[in-house]
Amino acid sequence: MRLTTIGTGTVSPHAHRVSAAHLVEAGDVRLLLDCGGGAMHRMASLGLRWQDITHVALTHFHADHISDLPLLILAWRYGDLPPRSEPLAIFGPPGTGELMSEIAAAFGEWVLEPGYPLEVREVEPGSALEIQPGVNLEARSVPHTDESVAYSVEHDGRRLVFTGDTGFDEELGVWARDCDVLLSECSLPAGMGLPTHLTPEECGHLASLARPAHLVLTHFYPPVEGVDIAGIVAERFPGRTTLASDGWTTEF
Repeated sequence: MRLTTIGTGTVSPHAHRVSAAHLVEAGDVRLLLDCGGGAMHRMASLGLRWQDITHVALTHFHADHISDLPLLILAWRYGDLPPRSEPLAIFGPPGTGELMSEIAAAFGEWVLEPGYPLEVREVEPGSALEIQPGVNLEARSVPHTDESVAYSVEHDGRRLVFTGDTGFDEELGVWARDCDVLLSECSLPAGMGLPTHLTPEECGHLASLARPAHLVLTHFYPPVEGVDIAGIVAERFPGRTTLASDGWTTEF
């Protein structure tokens, strides 16, 4: 499996980080986890083959996680020649179908009828599905918005867990236990902590429960970059930790 962190920022404008988007490559699957503002152009600047994405999975419906999705759907038809003909599947928590209908109402019916096969499928928290032979996707509710989910992606004995946006949840750490990569948000310093986002202290605590082979942190608001994130995390989790940047990649 390969992970590329396309967008490691938030809704806050940042000179070097666009909004949330991460690419997981597993077998023939090219799965885009979230598609926030700037993700399309960041993929182009990184030389990533956005044309080859096979699936998109949304963690929740905040703008910094979905705002480039209609642009990407349209780009597959008009942004490259020949236009896309391969099918695309969009996964998300309950409410994703309604969300896509609302986007279509705002931008046009091409969102749902883009000229290539498009499937929108809601994934109930606690359920798992095989998105292609040998590649499994599982969702779990997390404390952020009513619909927010974390995802687990498994292939060939390897497992990545993406928290999405979340507050601290001990059971999330248990669910992620012994994963190869824990891709976790790390939004705010302790002095600005919220119950719907993680601080570095909480990231370390979560990782101490999950015991991943590699903790990868993302979704940084600018204030959290003013503290020693790695040092704070290491006080609670001594394992391998990376503070991701846009374009960072790893294979596992």
